[in-house]
Amino acid sequence: MAKNFIIEHMEEGMHEWCRLEYNHMVSLIGPEHIYFTALTPKTLAEMPENLAKAHCHTEDILTMGDRIPHEKVCLLDPASPHVLAPEDGDKYDFFLFGGILGDDPPRDRTGELRKLGFATRHLGPVQMTTDTAVHVTRRVVEDRTPLDQVPFIDHPEIKIGKKESVIMPFRYIALPAKESSTEAAEGDKPKKAKQPKPLMPPGMKELLKKDNESTFENLM
Repeated sequence: MAKNFIIEHMEEGMHEWCRLEYNHMVSLIGPEHIYFTALTPKTLAEMPENLAKAHCHTEDILTMGDRIPHEKVCLLDPASPHVLAPEDGDKYDFFLFGGILGDDPPRDRTGELRKLGFATRHLGPVQMTTDTAVHVTRRVVEDRTPLDQVPFIDHPEIKIGKKESVIMPFRYIALPAKESSTEAAEGDKPKKAKQPKPLMPPGMKELLKKDNESTFENLM
């Protein structure tokens, strides 16, 4: 049975990084199963068309008990003592996230939701971006894949130019490397085996490059 994923938006407006992550989760999950709550009227009015197809509310999760039964909600909380397990898909219909989670260092914004008394689960010790956390949760509770069987890549290095790269301080789902022969013809250097790549939002590499160029210009 398909589950629903609630993002309690915890900031005014929606910056470009946030928009990319939200777009990614909507494309992966489908807008009918994504809820954006606690949107300010200004943020709601400026929601991009593809995000507006999801369930968008200015109300916060605490005031939506008539439509979202709190006993059916599980909060994904890094501080939870319990790891998310496939059987949690039998207990809960809604999985709640504090958005946007990907701060470095973490600011524990989920702590604001922790006080509301929801059941909690965690997704391991390494911080994930919001879209990754949503996708991992779906794999566990819908596809019934135990968390320790989901392939991850931690702190990947992303090349954004010939000589520039960025180390991402998060955990991502690892995309399998394309099969390639590591054998070399006689006299040639052995080829390096291709490494798995992180599943990231489309456009993220371009945004990283843009941010890097902006930082460099500010130093001039």
